[in-house]
Amino acid sequence: MYQTFETERLLLKPTTEEDASFLLELLNTPKWIQNIGDRNIRSIEDAKNYIADRITPQFEKSGYSNYTVMRKSDSSKIGCCGIYDREGVEGLDIGFAFLPQYEKKGYAYESSNKIKQIAIDLFKIKKMSAVTLPQNIPSQKLLEKLGFIFIKIINIPNDPEDLMLYELETL
Repeated sequence: MYQTFETERLLLKPTTEEDASFLLELLNTPKWIQNIGDRNIRSIEDAKNYIADRITPQFEKSGYSNYTVMRKSDSSKIGCCGIYDREGVEGLDIGFAFLPQYEKKGYAYESSNKIKQIAIDLFKIKKMSAVTLPQNIPSQKLLEKLGFIFIKIINIPNDPEDLMLYELETL
């Protein structure tokens, strides 16, 4: 199957159907809905379909997609991080989200930095992008800490909100 990666405190494993209940919880947190958007995932079945329709095909096509982030200390599923081929964004997009009780502990940086490393070293990605809402200051700070630079405000298909586009040249 697809590779699992690890950091000092975390495991990043490819998201599969067994993560459906966790994804259901994460995608319905207030911050996910506010900062990323409502994906209309209301049941385990919806979450399984989301994984089957959105996550698995990208793994099959490119070898990377969404990773479930787990703490090594207790195997808790705490968030997700990944590389996404997002419509309307040039370059591959890095993204991350964590359950509220695991925020402000450095997990987002630790997992995102690992994703950035594997994107460059393993998948030979030359340009990475990231998008965030102008009001999402913590996300902007994390992207800047990862070395991303703000480029401009953009809009992506089927989304009326202005998004801040960040880029990282990996050459």
